[in-house]
Amino acid sequence: QLQLVESGGGLVQPGDSLRLSCSASDGVSLEDYAIGWFRQTPGKEREGIHCIGASGSARGYEISGRSVKGRFIIGRDKKSVFLDMNNLKPEDTGIYYCAADSDLLTACRGPQRSWGRGTQVTVSS
Repeated sequence: QLQLVESGGGLVQPGDSLRLSCSASDGVSLEDYAIGWFRQTPGKEREGIHCIGASGSARGYEISGRSVKGRFIIGRDKKSVFLDMNNLKPEDTGIYYCAADSDLLTACRGPQRSWGRGTQVTVSS
């Protein structure tokens, strides 16, 4: 059973940047998995942000609405998938999760095979 771990969250000021990482808890490669990034912000339903295909077709797809458009970028290497978040805003505060599946569409839309426990991002002055 693939277990995912998110890292890189923290407390930042508006306008700052953060890089979140998603990796397997036992260090195995994620290159055969499509990965999606999601977030749960206070008072809102869980929102999809970006997803990316397995390493052989690692094109990123933005699945969010206008809230993060153009500010967040997804990328990957063999063992991790990154979410680069730029120009952070207070409304980006929330718990960020990654999820994996062997199928890209399922990684983006669900039901995903595996989820991490999330990393907290707080944007506040």
